[in-house]
Amino acid sequence: MNTLETPSIRVLAHNPDHHLWNNHGTWWCHYTVHLPDYTKRRVRQSLGTPSVEQARKLRDRLLQAKPTSGLSER
Repeated sequence: MNTLETPSIRVLAHNPDHHLWNNHGTWWCHYTVHLPDYTKRRVRQSLGTPSVEQARKLRDRLLQAKPTSGLSER
């Protein structure tokens, strides 16, 4: 990720599976990155696990590694 990219990441306390979806038994993480030219890029990454608990941990680790300048909390 370029330093000029801003991730659009929401933290929803009432939805522990936000940014996650299960595709035929494998959990994936998805989020949007806003670019300096006012476009956006949707990022989808396989977490490679059938376990929702493990997927949440991997998602949290993945999103913590991203810049927090676009973080919004609801």
